[in-house]
Amino acid sequence: MEERSVTAGRSEHNGEATITVNVKFSGRSIPITISPDSTITDLKSLLLPATNVLPRGQKLIFKGRVLEDSLTLTASDLNNGSKIMLVASQGLHQGDGPILKKAQVVPKSRRDDHSSSRSDTKKVPVKNRLERWTATGVIALSECNLKAIPDEVWACGSSARVLDCSNNSIQNLPVKITSLAGLEKLFLNANELDESISWEGLTTLKHLTVLSLNQNHLTTLPALLGSLTSLKELHVSNNKLSGLPNEIGHLTQLEVLQANNNRMSTITEFIGKCHSLVEVDFSSNFLSELPETFSSLSSLKALHLSNNGMKSLPSKLFKTCLQLTTLDLHNTEITIDILRKFEGWNDFDERRRSKHQKQLDFRVGVSRDFDEGADKNE
Repeated sequence: MEERSVTAGRSEHNGEATITVNVKFSGRSIPITISPDSTITDLKSLLLPATNVLPRGQKLIFKGRVLEDSLTLTASDLNNGSKIMLVASQGLHQGDGPILKKAQVVPKSRRDDHSSSRSDTKKVPVKNRLERWTATGVIALSECNLKAIPDEVWACGSSARVLDCSNNSIQNLPVKITSLAGLEKLFLNANELDESISWEGLTTLKHLTVLSLNQNHLTTLPALLGSLTSLKELHVSNNKLSGLPNEIGHLTQLEVLQANNNRMSTITEFIGKCHSLVEVDFSSNFLSELPETFSSLSSLKALHLSNNGMKSLPSKLFKTCLQLTTLDLHNTEITIDILRKFEGWNDFDERRRSKHQKQLDFRVGVSRDFDEGADKNE
């Protein structure tokens, strides 16, 4: 029987939980994976680390029209593979100073030679980066060949809101990060962080809502993680984690947990205390089951478990997680016959169909049976 994949967040499929849009900017295409229920404002926030253009300076154009900040991607007719153009207009571009509407891009050598003869173009003073960081609250240091976070970062103090040091070779997080008391988002993706990282400074950041440590060499997360009680998003994909600490249960405001592509064989039962969780991605691990407490996640909408050794699910998952509409079980041992025995399955199946009917109907020879990765018994 032909197997059809509807795995969310994969660019080759029309995903349910996430889609990937391609944003054209400065001669390159930037893929952004995001929930279709997110707003254009959310999309602009994700584009900041990749483009260094502040959200207020971004104009996103799709099929000749400017996308409205308040609308969701679905309402804006964006789907998997949509191509969007980003125009940096009237905004502050990190690294290049203010972008003016009529600013002319001139090579530095020519600019120095001819600046005096250009009476129609005013010189724009370029602030040094510390002044820029302090003024905007955004410290953008991705892809700077760093082995350590520069000391001048700490001079930003409580004015810093976002620190992005992704795609470097940073090996540790200095205790000095405590000086960034107002930090809300920290991105340290694709560095050289491992189990020797010092967490003490990090745990003082009481306003931190987003922590992203994807693509490092982490084998464990410390109990101190539970101190980050304001955390709403935790991204630890593509590491070597063997599990999650019990203290994750203290993160009662956590909404997004992405821990795919690790080495986790069990999940702590204390995850059931993370009542705000909306999306969980445990795909590509070594899991065979989830704790029964997982059924306590009443706000859960999307659960990704593909490429695991899953044999069953928490017994009350469909009965108590009444907002669940996306369940990815590709390449697991769970079959459609197993799922039909769960109490609440029919209601879940109806929610899933209702939300994704357009995607299902679009496919040739679509079946009404569940096909989010559960193999069918012939």
